[in-house]
Amino acid sequence: MKITVIGGGPGGLYSALLIKKARPDFNVEVFEQNRADDTFGFGVVFSDETLDEFLSADIESYDLIRDSFAVWTDIAIEHRGDRAVIGGNGFAGCSRMTLLQMLHKRCAAVGVGLHFEAHIPVDEIDSRFADSDIIIAADGINSPIRTRYATEFGCKIIEKRNKFVWLGSKCPLDAFTFFFRETEHGLFCAHTYEYEIGQDGKSMSTWVVETTPECWQAAGYADMDEETCAKALEEVFKADLKGHPFITNRSMWRNFPKITCDKWHHRNIVMVGDNKASAHWSIGSGTKLAMECAIGLAKAILDNEGDTEGAFDQYEADRRTPVEIIQHNAEVSLTWFENMEMHWLKEGAAFEFCCMTRAKSITWDNLKLRDPAFLAKCEADFYAKYLTETGRDVADQHPTPMFTPFDIRAMTVMNRVAVAPMAQYSAVDGMPQSWHFSHYTARAMGGAGLIFTEMTCPSADARITEGCTGLWNGEQQAAWAEIVDFIHDNSTSKVALQLGHAGRKGSTKTPEFGADMPMDTGNWPIISASPIAYIAGVSDTPAEITREQMNIVRDDFVSAAKRGAEAGFDMLELHCAHGYLLASFLSPLTNRRSDEYGGTAENRAKFPVEVFKACREVWPEDRPMSVRLSSCDWMEGGITLDDLVIIGKAFKDAGVDIIHASSGETVKGQKPVYGRMWQTPFAEHIKHHVGIPTIAVGDITLPEQINTIVAGGRADLCALGRPHLNDAFFTRKAAGHYGVEDQNWPVQLTSGQYQLFREAEKTNEKQLDLAIKARPNRRHYTQATR
Repeated sequence: MKITVIGGGPGGLYSALLIKKARPDFNVEVFEQNRADDTFGFGVVFSDETLDEFLSADIESYDLIRDSFAVWTDIAIEHRGDRAVIGGNGFAGCSRMTLLQMLHKRCAAVGVGLHFEAHIPVDEIDSRFADSDIIIAADGINSPIRTRYATEFGCKIIEKRNKFVWLGSKCPLDAFTFFFRETEHGLFCAHTYEYEIGQDGKSMSTWVVETTPECWQAAGYADMDEETCAKALEEVFKADLKGHPFITNRSMWRNFPKITCDKWHHRNIVMVGDNKASAHWSIGSGTKLAMECAIGLAKAILDNEGDTEGAFDQYEADRRTPVEIIQHNAEVSLTWFENMEMHWLKEGAAFEFCCMTRAKSITWDNLKLRDPAFLAKCEADFYAKYLTETGRDVADQHPTPMFTPFDIRAMTVMNRVAVAPMAQYSAVDGMPQSWHFSHYTARAMGGAGLIFTEMTCPSADARITEGCTGLWNGEQQAAWAEIVDFIHDNSTSKVALQLGHAGRKGSTKTPEFGADMPMDTGNWPIISASPIAYIAGVSDTPAEITREQMNIVRDDFVSAAKRGAEAGFDMLELHCAHGYLLASFLSPLTNRRSDEYGGTAENRAKFPVEVFKACREVWPEDRPMSVRLSSCDWMEGGITLDDLVIIGKAFKDAGVDIIHASSGETVKGQKPVYGRMWQTPFAEHIKHHVGIPTIAVGDITLPEQINTIVAGGRADLCALGRPHLNDAFFTRKAAGHYGVEDQNWPVQLTSGQYQLFREAEKTNEKQLDLAIKARPNRRHYTQATR
């Protein structure tokens, strides 16, 4: 088999090495356009886990390079005069040149043909390598091959907003260090790490400096050449460089391109490295991704000899999910740095905590295992701030942020856990049934601080399905009151009534018979902001709501709000999300009106805010109100973050107390980016830019995630759906995990409390023991690099 590799970076070389090592009879050649001793950039970083994978793939290459590693376990964060050092992290760095030279040596040793200064024009690939069975495109982030076949690969490139530049220095560093610096023009961050000791005995370190485009422009970097720019940045980081200058190597300002491809192969061409999928360097993943994918590609080719398509399919099947997870984490990390100013004024350890947990892979519990002392400082700072804000001194109790009470008007939620609104589709004529009583009361017994009802409709024609609950008559009110009274009598949980109108998504079957499908018979007329069907050609087309109908809808909401207050609900939420009636006004995808209710975000918010104000007038003054928003439509032309702030401020001015930040479900063609806590950034954005408490929702599944969100100031409450469906006692089990005993257990359940806490303590001890054994225990430098 003949395999041609175009591009001599780490991914291409490692692919060639592993294939040729396993099959010496294969003809494997690498073509690199630069010279053997050329390199652009400075150092590369690997985690302990990545090094273990390299060790298992080719121990000889690991042996050649391991003595060149600079190894460290600490991450340092310098911010506004404070320096925080967080231990328990395992990383190693080496120069990119050293890595490439090692791979050159290993490739030559196993018989890979290496060709340098060999530029291969993309339009000559077919003719020049017509006899190649497989062509591995390893031609980098600016890949000509990917560009040539962009349509076939389904390539998408999004240029991110921050500006960054790679620099080097001989400044010694004792940790992977983030230097945050404030200037008259804005904020800068330098991501820095030492990667080797040079031949002169001095340290070599990488400095990746980034800033916002506004700061970059105002400071004049757009008009500077490479050397002038380096000199200017030396002034910004003068105290950090300790007299050492910056070293340049094609150090030009750039924007990071987020690259994704629907397919990684076309014909006999397969991509490896950041040409197919880029991951932001703030989590140190570019070279890691390239080499891990090289391992996966080599294995797939060797497993499927003679079956090129099968090999490529296996490669993508094995590697796509890990790559997308890393890309997602890197995207979240990137976004954090794009919004540095949102965190800049956080005091004490709050800033450092947010920086460490920015990518979501490090959480409250994980940080405790890495560095208990650092987490203790974060926890103490949180309690001190909480005391200042609330007058409650909880420091001696150590409840963790998750179990600190939260006040909204006169309502106090005893912990930060909410049961998210979840449609049960079990009502009859809008009446809650025994199922609803069991569902809601069980979660109250389980200790959740706040329980939302499913979307409850103010009229029969406001329902999504015939199985949706309502609150338009006295019988329904009495049924809800029975549920609310039981919860109040037997727990400390508060209950929020969510009111909503289905709009164009109404008059459909319950999900078990076809989600979003129109009913076969008995349909009722549906309305929306504009006459646009939810599913073109399938859903009924709604009528554009008239002003007269708006009055009727508003008054129906007001009547339901009055009934909710009489039923004893503690909080009222107006559902303005997920493409339902009120949400259809907010999104430009569903609002094409030309009157005063369409057009700008201010206009689109008018009717939903009008309904909110009308409900606020009849809702008791001492009870809070919230609104649920779709913060993003996940489709081009949808609601923007600027729109979101305008809409949030409109509701804030109308008297909303807290905003429930969800997203999506506005249109069928949405393409959300799922992942852990994936909607939390919307809650954080609203909290910061609107200046109002928020509720985070979306794949929040673990207690440690709740602590991470609340401690980082990203949201004030966390609403969990599926975890509560799976375990009504989620909150009490979390209390056992953290040793928080004062959670007002119902007297009937107290005999189980002791066992819960005892078992949780045993589990925690086992996890700590495993973490201690796995914790990096190496000096900062190997013998060869000291």
